This record gives sequence, structure tokens and C-alpha cells, in this order.
Amino acid sequence: MWCPSVSLSMWANAWLAGSAAPDDVLDALSLWAPKQFVAAYDSVTAGHTGLPWPDLDEASAVTLLQTLRTTAARPGASEASLCALRASGSSPISIALPVPGDVRGLVAGTQFEHDALAAGEAVIVAGARGAAIGLVPEFDYGDDEPDEEAQPHALMWTVYSLPCAPLADHMDLGEAEYALRSAVRSAAEAFGAIRPGFDVANPRGMVEQLLESARAHRVPEGAPSRALRVLENAAHIDAILAVSSGAQIASDAFTPLSAVVRSARIAAVDAILHSAWRR
Repeated sequence: MWCPSVSLSMWANAWLAGSAAPDDVLDALSLWAPKQFVAAYDSVTAGHTGLPWPDLDEASAVTLLQTLRTTAARPGASEASLCALRASGSSPISIALPVPGDVRGLVAGTQFEHDALAAGEAVIVAGARGAAIGLVPEFDYGDDEPDEEAQPHALMWTVYSLPCAPLADHMDLGEAEYALRSAVRSAAEAFGAIRPGFDVANPRGMVEQLLESARAHRVPEGAPSRALRVLENAAHIDAILAVSSGAQIASDAFTPLSAVVRSARIAAVDAILHSAWRR
């Protein structure tokens, strides 16, 4: 399904490309938590970004946007640098959705890799001369115990200074769509094989409920139709995976599908990110 890193990457990228406003970014992030904070992981990152450290007085969402813009626009005047990005048609932002055994998009051997893997997501912003920053989100529940009913008070973004922007090794969007077609059939067959007595009373209704909640998250205007189709199909399979996670027959069949969904989602987000700079 959606995650904070996908929301931030899509809308911050659209803002940097000139097709969205700062409020659009903040509105997208507000669906995850009412407040957004950002802080540097260490003194090196603080020196590069100007973010708070070591006191960790969390900076606000406005500082988060400033950090993204400053990193993407280096060196020189921000407008000149962003104009150069528009001319190149390439996005300075990418995402990673790592799992054990698949850490594509991360810098090996770094604390950023470790923390992104623990979170299952991260945003990478390429800067000048190969340098980059990575951002990892973490929900803050205050004094509440994080469970299915608890609502987060804030979303904390930790920023890491990276020696380079990792080379992307992502699936082509056309290949991703082809792989998803087979995955949809496999998911439907496995879903239909769930035995009576499964602890979800109405599994199909639960899938629809998950899909409906995902529709609250919007995609910037002008996104390629194929990318939107891939995201929709990936969300459908992901919802089936979530509902069926307790059924052994489904779990065995769905294990290979998780990797297909993850790769397809990254390919679709990549296509949306790059398309914003080609208009």
C-alpha cells in the first residue's frame, strides 16, 4: 500500500519540478500524521544541511521542504540548479522499499541502510557532485502504545548525509506491468483457495476496505497512465496479501508475489517522479 516515503517523494518532486505547491506536499503528508518534524542523524549531516543536532529540537515541515530544495538545488542559485534539472528531465528524488535480502537503492554498510531496512522505506535526494541525503520516517505515538487503534501524533524524518546517490536498479515499467498481470491471477487463485474458518469473516470486504483507504492518497496531476495502472494493480495484490497473511495456504503462494509488488511499485513511482521533469 502507500507509505510516507512514497507520499513525500511524489509530492516534493512535483513541487521541485514546479507542478505543485508546498501546501500540496504538506497535505499529502498530513494523511499520515498531523505534524511533521525533521532532524539530522549526526554532526556531519547537521553541517551539510543546517538541521538541528545534537539537541534534536525537531524542525518543522517547512524546514523539511527547505532541506529537500537546498539539497536538490546545489550548487549555486537554487532556481538555476532546478532549471538545469528540468532541462535534463531527471528527478533528484528516488525511493527505496527495502526488505531483508533486497536493499536496492541504499548505500551499503551505512547507518542509513540499517535504519531504512528497519523502517522498510526511505527517500533519497541527490545533490551536487554525487553527494546525497537519505530520509527515513518514524511515527511518534507520544505516550500511547503503537497498535492498530493508536493514531500517531507526528511523523519524524531523520536525515542522513550520504557519500553518493545509490545507483538505481529498478524494473522497467513495462516489465513491471507484465509481471503484475501474472501476479494478479496467482493472487486471485490463492485467495479463492482460502479455507472456510479463516479468522477474517469477510476477506473480500476487507480487501475492498483497504483499497478504499488507499484511495485517500492522491498522485500529482500528469502522472503516466501506465504508472497509475501499475500502482492500482500493486495495491490490489498488496491488499490481498495483507488480508491473507494469516492463512497458511495463501502465505505459501503469496511469498513470491511480495517481491513482484515491491518492484512494480518502485518502477511506477520512478516513472511518476521522472515524468514531472519532462513537461
